[in-house]
Amino acid sequence: MTWVKLCGMRTAADVAAAEAAGADAVGFVTARRSVRFVSPSTAAEIGAGCSIARFLVTEDQPPDDVLAAARLAGVTGVQPHGEHAREAALLALAAGYDVLYPIVVIPGAVLEAPEGAIPILDGPVPGSGVGFESAVVAELPAQFVVAGGLTPDNVEEVLARLSPYGVDVSSGIERERGVKDPELMQRFVEAVR
Repeated sequence: MTWVKLCGMRTAADVAAAEAAGADAVGFVTARRSVRFVSPSTAAEIGAGCSIARFLVTEDQPPDDVLAAARLAGVTGVQPHGEHAREAALLALAAGYDVLYPIVVIPGAVLEAPEGAIPILDGPVPGSGVGFESAVVAELPAQFVVAGGLTPDNVEEVLARLSPYGVDVSSGIERERGVKDPELMQRFVEAVR
């Protein structure tokens, strides 16, 4: 069964709706430039009692800061973007966290993640809701997650074309930018399963 992460949670109601929809994981974005930004302490608060995997999405954070934020947020995994991503991933893995390792898919991209991390393949601008052209991918990793541009209406086609281990969606389950829609969450998970 395909693994599903619903990302960009901003309220406890978002997290509850994701769980009710049957998601395997939720994500909390701590990148300050994001409309979906929450602090690690807010992530801890809205994720309290959540029984599924919880990932902290960071950007350009030093590895020690990523680990400290993950501890504060009470998450089970991290998704470190940008500068220091590889070092942060390695430190998080050593500390026992699950790691989704972001890879921007552009021509010539190396689709490798640190051992133990799962690559998450995304479009040229992660978080924008724009996917990647699969034609530029010469060889896919053995296990990977697809992100970028996914919606309840196109995820089945993406699954059929790429056969990923999992999918990650944020903007595709929003009724307006940054505002989650429980019905779209449900439709997305149903389309995957």
